[in-house]
Amino acid sequence: MAEKPLQQPFGQQAGTGTENSWSGLRRFTDARIGLGRTGSSLTTQQMLAFQMDHANARDAVHIPLDLNRLQAELPAETERLLLNSQAVNRQTYLQRPDLGRALSAESRQCLQQLYSADAPVYNAAIVIADGLSSTAVQAHAARMTRHIVDALSERDFRIAPLCLVNQGRVAIGDEIGQLLGVELLILMIGERPGLSSPDSLGIYYTYQPRVGLQDSSRNCISNIRPAGLSFQDATDKLIWLIGQSIRIRQSGVMLKDESEPVEALSETERPCFLLDG
Repeated sequence: MAEKPLQQPFGQQAGTGTENSWSGLRRFTDARIGLGRTGSSLTTQQMLAFQMDHANARDAVHIPLDLNRLQAELPAETERLLLNSQAVNRQTYLQRPDLGRALSAESRQCLQQLYSADAPVYNAAIVIADGLSSTAVQAHAARMTRHIVDALSERDFRIAPLCLVNQGRVAIGDEIGQLLGVELLILMIGERPGLSSPDSLGIYYTYQPRVGLQDSSRNCISNIRPAGLSFQDATDKLIWLIGQSIRIRQSGVMLKDESEPVEALSETERPCFLLDG
């Protein structure tokens, strides 16, 4: 296909470039395709866009989670516990992943004291950890929590107080779940940011959590954000996984996700970006 000149306005200036024949597909994806070029390089506009995306990804990793703001946005009726991992700051968290997977001594003692043998019995726990994207947690965790709490409450699950973990990684949920003695552990966490998705929230679900489990024991629901998987679709998928895990008493690789809504559509209803384009 012949390439044609592309007008590249930037600010008050306008430059010229060569349009890429794939550029029409960009309306279907945030991926960097069909960017065009000027000479043998990207246009100035695309270079600046790349630098902005890179800066947003770095901010997602390094900007601290505003716990006060998050608590204010969470469902008012939920109890909360503020916990810490063994990573004392962000630099340690990034350099020592193992410390982000374990509770600090104070947080462990807090759970042990609050949830002794004569404490109320819960069968589900929800954990929110900052992970590698505070941007994702700040933007989406409160609304996602509302969906999950409502769905679990409708099914009469007894939900433990929300656990908000500072400098936490996925596996820290195992220790929390074990100390609370719950059957179901739902952990929300900021996913490693990409250049086009700095705000992606992930949910890790574990049946009968306990210290020492491997990642193969969890199910992951990924890319929860306005441009990705919706809150309602993520909740529907989670509830489906919970129901199946209780039936087979397993999670992880032994629990196959067969809940994909698009599979229920007929051939003519399934979207096809090539035909739609």
